[in-house]
Amino acid sequence: MTEPADSYRYCGAVTAEHGRTYHLATRLLPERRRHAVHALYGFARTVDDIVDVDPGRTAGNCAAELDRIEDVLRHGFTDRTAPAPESCTPEMLRVLPAFLDTVAEFDISRDYFFAFLDSMRMDVPGTAAHRAEYRSMTELRTYMYGSAVVIGLQMLPVLGTTGRVEDAAPHAAALGEAFQLTNFLRDVGEDLDRGRVYLPADELAAFGVDTDLLVHCRRSGTTDRRIVRALAHLIAITRSVYRDAEPGIAMLDRRVQPGIRTAFVLYSRILDEIERGGYRVLDRRATVARRNRWATALPQFARLAVPAGGRSR
Repeated sequence: MTEPADSYRYCGAVTAEHGRTYHLATRLLPERRRHAVHALYGFARTVDDIVDVDPGRTAGNCAAELDRIEDVLRHGFTDRTAPAPESCTPEMLRVLPAFLDTVAEFDISRDYFFAFLDSMRMDVPGTAAHRAEYRSMTELRTYMYGSAVVIGLQMLPVLGTTGRVEDAAPHAAALGEAFQLTNFLRDVGEDLDRGRVYLPADELAAFGVDTDLLVHCRRSGTTDRRIVRALAHLIAITRSVYRDAEPGIAMLDRRVQPGIRTAFVLYSRILDEIERGGYRVLDRRATVARRNRWATALPQFARLAVPAGGRSR
């Protein structure tokens, strides 16, 4: 298995390649915490790729791989020195040393990762848990607990808090959910191509939208006023989740607040880009321009150079 130092470098490269906005925000974190965040991202991204990316992997292969990963975690959480089975994907073998090291060092609840795998199984056809659509926001939140909420919660021990973790936890959970809802809104077209709709059916139906209409507009490259109204409504809901999350930033260790604030602002701006692009999420992917990402991040870099209560020297 890869040495931990090489594993951390690999996870950093994965984060830089697949999470540009996220990676920029992590550059504002202290080194050790930055590497830990990369390790957590690397694990989540690698599992996500097993479920979504490889067209040659059948649903049965995906389900079996998730089961293997769960088995590896149960053994690895007990004994980090135990070799991972060669049946794991090469990517997972490279991620595991940094991931297991991070979970142990920051004493992150192992249950979060099993919940994450449970949600990933909901994306795999043929599993008992599989869901292609969600009837309501309540149902979607069941999925998001494992796919997003636990991501926010597992970050808290890494980032550190100024008070009780229990007080910051609801805000961290909301931030994970806000980021996930933003992804769902940005990636409607790509998700349709995978046979999935992550927008609640009852919220869409209130505006006369169903999966058939989404598929039609995806294939024809057109939009529809009903879809625009539904997306505007769901963006408003997502912004309310961001508002629930924002007070938690001030509860974090002062040294990590600029990084999380940057991620908060940049991710929420994806919603602005969806609006600016005329809600055309079915034939394009809304992104925050590089110059705008840096315009947001640079003032936060400057804040790190200023001691609390004083001026930079």
